Amino acid sequence: MSDLEPRNFLQPCLLLLLRECPDHGYELAARLRTMHDVDGDAGGVYRALRGLERHGLVRSQWQASDVGPARRTYSITREGIASLDARAQDLAHVHEALHVFLDRYARVRRCEELNGSGVSADARRVGGRSGGNGVRAADPSRATGR
Repeated sequence: MSDLEPRNFLQPCLLLLLRECPDHGYELAARLRTMHDVDGDAGGVYRALRGLERHGLVRSQWQASDVGPARRTYSITREGIASLDARAQDLAHVHEALHVFLDRYARVRRCEELNGSGVSADARRVGGRSGGNGVRAADPSRATGR
């Protein structure tokens, strides 16, 4: 799951943007802001693009511009598409796990609100050996020394 941590989410976002259409680094950084919190770090975007290019997931070429200097245009490779597909599948699994977690969390919070306590009724029954007073029943094997 470490590959899918927010700090590593930049690469699949860039691959997706490039799968949509090839683009220049500056425009990619602008398009990225709607998907990923880059804090205006265009340098991080360019570093990520160079890393993707080193791994063969992206290629770039210089294009002359009618206005200003030539600019590097980035595009996704077949390997990049395969990597994006794999990352999207991994993200779908994480998405499912997060939904299970958030649904359970919401249920616990609702129970706590209904019970008017900071602990849900289910949480008080954890272990199933409590007599309702929060003290666990003694382990019978300890009493006999076995």
